Amino acid sequence: MLNMNFEQRVVVHSNALEWQPSPAAGVERKPLARENKEQGHATSIVRYAAGSRFKAHPHPGGEEIFVLEGIFSDESGDYGPGTYIRNPPGTQHAPYSSEGCVIFVKLHQFNPSDSKVVRIATEQTPWLPGQGGLQVMPLHSFEHENVALVKWPAHEKFKPHRHFGGEEVLVLSGEFKDDLGSYPAGSWIRSPHMSRHHPFVEQQTVIWVKTGHLPVGD
Repeated sequence: MLNMNFEQRVVVHSNALEWQPSPAAGVERKPLARENKEQGHATSIVRYAAGSRFKAHPHPGGEEIFVLEGIFSDESGDYGPGTYIRNPPGTQHAPYSSEGCVIFVKLHQFNPSDSKVVRIATEQTPWLPGQGGLQVMPLHSFEHENVALVKWPAHEKFKPHRHFGGEEVLVLSGEFKDDLGSYPAGSWIRSPHMSRHHPFVEQQTVIWVKTGHLPVGD
């Protein structure tokens, strides 16, 4: 197992990790959190070489994807950089990439009742005003879980706050900061239920963020 204690804060600088082979030729990955080697809960950065593919397979616990680079494809279509995808529990597909791609992928982490299929081309979706100078792009909500992109203008600060159900961040560009550290592009941060921080940036920064989805304890 890797980073499966949800009561602990985890920071991974994914750009510093080595790529590891997967069961499919030409597909490599950088595990960020993993329950078992090839099944169960997993969060990873995955790289497809041009022409590589996976055989058709199911996702009994759902699959969530954000395309970071290139074109990711399956039977439902071709998805370029910035595409957000949710394949709910019980779905299956045979993914591939003709030109190569890099994706952020989360497996087996859906609420069993969350059955919505999502496809959002974020590069073609307008930003909405958020608190202070922030801009927000909502991607998905279900019960306590919320997923969004957040764009921070240079020198923006946000008030100290806690997250019921935790917070998970992937830094897409720029450098995200808080009172605990600095996180350049490619950093993945998972903070437990009711953890507290005081975030800010010095340069324009875009993050993928999910809140309210981690165990809340007894």
